[in-house]
Amino acid sequence: MVARKSLKGDYCPSARSLDVIGDWWSLLIVRDAFDGLTRFSEFQKSLGIAKNILAERLRTLVDSGILELAPAAEGGTRMHYLLTEKGKDLFPLMVALRQFGERHLFAPQEEHSVLVERATGRPVHLEVKTHDGRAIGSDETVILKVPEAQD
Repeated sequence: MVARKSLKGDYCPSARSLDVIGDWWSLLIVRDAFDGLTRFSEFQKSLGIAKNILAERLRTLVDSGILELAPAAEGGTRMHYLLTEKGKDLFPLMVALRQFGERHLFAPQEEHSVLVERATGRPVHLEVKTHDGRAIGSDETVILKVPEAQD
């Protein structure tokens, strides 16, 4: 098996992000954390993931500052996994993934879960905007890349 290449030092912010949350289990754990799951057993039941893989992904998310361990309110040795502020910053990504799936991966009229505003019950929609609030699409943007080092 080929060793996974670390993207930790990459110049691209997308690559560095994928280094932390770039596998589907990690993203599904984050999804479940946004949905209120906090215990190892809850994540395991929801995902049907092997315990050793779940433990590894949770450890990576904690080490990366996406989740933090906190003692359970009822005391004892049980711990809860909670989203940190850094983890909560993944919310727009999770909404974007959801919108992509809704738009492209379901047949018309096919039922699926819906993300709604808690207070109103109205669907949530993510839109990319410029610094002054105008909606913008991919055709109107460009990435300014860091020049690669010359050998």
